[in-house]
Amino acid sequence: MTQATMIATHSRFNRVVAFEVSKDKLVVHLLPSDRRRTIANKPSAIERLLRREAGEGDDELLVLCEATGGYERHVLAAAAKLELACHRAHGSRVRSFANYLGLAAKTDRIDARMLALYGLKTDRLRLYQPPAVEQLALRALKARRDEIQQMLIAETNRLEHADHAIVAKSLKAHIRSLRAALAKLEAEIAALLHATSWLARKAKLMQSVIGIGPITAATLLAYLPELGNLTKGEAARLAGLAPIARDSGKASAPRHIEHGHAAVRRTLYMAAGIAIRFNPQLAAFALRLRARGKPFKVIVTAVMRKLVVILNAILRDDQPWKHAKTA
Repeated sequence: MTQATMIATHSRFNRVVAFEVSKDKLVVHLLPSDRRRTIANKPSAIERLLRREAGEGDDELLVLCEATGGYERHVLAAAAKLELACHRAHGSRVRSFANYLGLAAKTDRIDARMLALYGLKTDRLRLYQPPAVEQLALRALKARRDEIQQMLIAETNRLEHADHAIVAKSLKAHIRSLRAALAKLEAEIAALLHATSWLARKAKLMQSVIGIGPITAATLLAYLPELGNLTKGEAARLAGLAPIARDSGKASAPRHIEHGHAAVRRTLYMAAGIAIRFNPQLAAFALRLRARGKPFKVIVTAVMRKLVVILNAILRDDQPWKHAKTA
């Protein structure tokens, strides 16, 4: 995957089919014909509609949908199967576009048309790239590992306050079971990384940076597959770590971060804590920020951003970190 393939080659598409996604149905709006219909959220129905629309005109068709907790997966899969350009839109950006249009009302029909307009009018949309099968497997394993880890933390906290012997016994049994399940999933993740040469290569490159361990590498490979094909600003933005300014006139507000994948930020937070202690280059960077009076949250966020930028450069150049031997 290269950056060129990730950005729409047309400044704008002339034909758009937008899907307003829910669990069981899809409200579909087509522009410029301004037609609308409702279909079932099933692969066969989506593929049938897209085949028909793709064959109706000479202009390239853009398929558009919002990220909707996984219910958009059939739309994305059908577009990939038919080799159609597809964009998975970020909900807050689409809502900002609706506010620009003055659309205060919100229904499935309104949202479908507004989403189609967003695709028709927006320049340089980032096209959806289907993840590799191995990345999907890694993402599923990592998500389940995180779920079990959260259950383990919750059960351990409950055990501290368990006064009844039977309750404590039940909690201890469940904790043992969760620990075994967690160890098994971590072994599965390690085996998948080892068995897939290109994933193993990327994970090894990432771990040349002190602070990045196997779980952090697996998380980034699962949830940030674009890493290595981005500018440093894009890498920080996708991770939700770009410092965003909110200045106006003489007023200068503190920079803030937003969006990005929560799992990526969680694992980078832990990695940044280790890097501040044991990575000489990033520890020196943190000390410079501390000397300027920056609070800890600002320092650790800056180190997190530094890490994701470094990892992007390492994967882009296919070379270990230049300080790997000296750090």
